[in-house]
Amino acid sequence: MSRNRILSAVRGALDPSHAPARRSAASARIASAPKHPRPNIAKLEGDERIARFAECLAALGVDRIEVQAADEVPAAIATYLSARGLPLRLRRGEDNILASLPWHHASDLVVDIGPAQADDAVGLSRALAGAAETGTLALASGPGNPVTLSFLPDTHVVVLCEQAIVASYEDAIARVLAENGGVVPRTINLVTGASRTGDIGGKIVMGAHGPRRLAVILIRDGAQRT
Repeated sequence: MSRNRILSAVRGALDPSHAPARRSAASARIASAPKHPRPNIAKLEGDERIARFAECLAALGVDRIEVQAADEVPAAIATYLSARGLPLRLRRGEDNILASLPWHHASDLVVDIGPAQADDAVGLSRALAGAAETGTLALASGPGNPVTLSFLPDTHVVVLCEQAIVASYEDAIARVLAENGGVVPRTINLVTGASRTGDIGGKIVMGAHGPRRLAVILIRDGAQRT
């Protein structure tokens, strides 16, 4: 009997006639969402915000690569992969900004395009925002940045403009929406460091459910080309 009552309640909640009320209630909750409860984080601005983000990346064991302008990204990636003894090959999505980079500046680097494949060692994505609160990257799924690039390759390289570093999670979500024309992406991945777990024998294991290595390329000149 309890099963029938539960299913009946679910059917009632899913009744199409209730949809307008549900949308209205959800919109009201979003509009009145409380701001971040840590005012010291919300107050971070400029260089202090970027420094906090960098400190969080270091604490997470994330490799940070700083470049002055976007044109330096391809060469910086090639140098990083070489230094790590990784293959000079990566896969990226159809992101317009990544596509516009001068890949010919790194002639030894092979760039494949599309969702990640099982044998890809390096994936490249562009984050729409970074939260200084925790060093978290906000990535929106889609053809531009396939979500598989964040999970399948052992090494994940993420490009982020310093201007896109905000204080809190809430600010990061707001920036993702603004960058996506106000539309909520099908998926928003919040990436805080490389994949790790302590569930296996009580020891930290890297790459348990995603990349073993995360590198963030910070572009100081945040002007983005579309």
